[in-house]
Amino acid sequence: MLTQPLDLSFKPADAAKARVLSAEQIDHYNREGFVQPFDIFDAAEIAEIRAYVDGLMDALGENGAYGINCYQARLSGLWDIATDARILDRVQDIIGPDIICWASAILSKKPHDPKQVPWHQDASFWSLSPARTVTVWLAIDDADAGNSAMRFLPRSHTQGKIEETAMGPDSVFHKGIAVTEEMGQPFTNALKAGQMSMHADMLAHGSLANVSDRRRCALTLRYCPPESRMVDADWAKGVESIICRGSDPSRHWTHHPRPENNDITKTSSPHVVGNN
Repeated sequence: MLTQPLDLSFKPADAAKARVLSAEQIDHYNREGFVQPFDIFDAAEIAEIRAYVDGLMDALGENGAYGINCYQARLSGLWDIATDARILDRVQDIIGPDIICWASAILSKKPHDPKQVPWHQDASFWSLSPARTVTVWLAIDDADAGNSAMRFLPRSHTQGKIEETAMGPDSVFHKGIAVTEEMGQPFTNALKAGQMSMHADMLAHGSLANVSDRRRCALTLRYCPPESRMVDADWAKGVESIICRGSDPSRHWTHHPRPENNDITKTSSPHVVGNN
């Protein structure tokens, strides 16, 4: 149960403190709510990651066919990706030097998957306050309009919680935002495999049905600064965090060191957080 109202306001990144991102990239993130693309893993690296991800999904069968949620502190392979310095360097320029990874998800849309992910704002579903999470969306496969790349609704991250409505049977969520023309044109988050984007936790986003012959798979990683707190004790029980960089002097967040295990069949997921 929530003990206090959620603070869903947006906190702009400070370009003066950026080490890797340009002033233009910081300005784009602050204004539009996202920034992309960033080349992170080369062809050989992402091929290895893709084989690893495919192995995780195969091991779980139908239970892992669409999504594998929040194993970042339970599998060494995901722990290593979540703590990769190339990712953290860019995240740091958005949220600061103290970085908590509190969730992850492998999200896969098979060819001809009829399900759509309706427009939604992640932080409105989470029990975190203030809303300071930045989501890294790492493309495991090439993602474009043809195979249902994620879409953003630019500038929606500063509008507060947008009213939701019921969705139909072709939707992954039972509720979503009813987008109007006044909200502007969507941006397709097209990325090559090995590239990543970053978006704010209140930016409305979603994806259409995958009508192509190509799979669309990604790894999402959720990062926040220590000032963002879990405000629902029951919800917090399922969150297994990694202090990826810096520290949390308040000790609100528990650091999970790199696990020995990398076999998904020898563990389980603690929590289920979102789809894109």
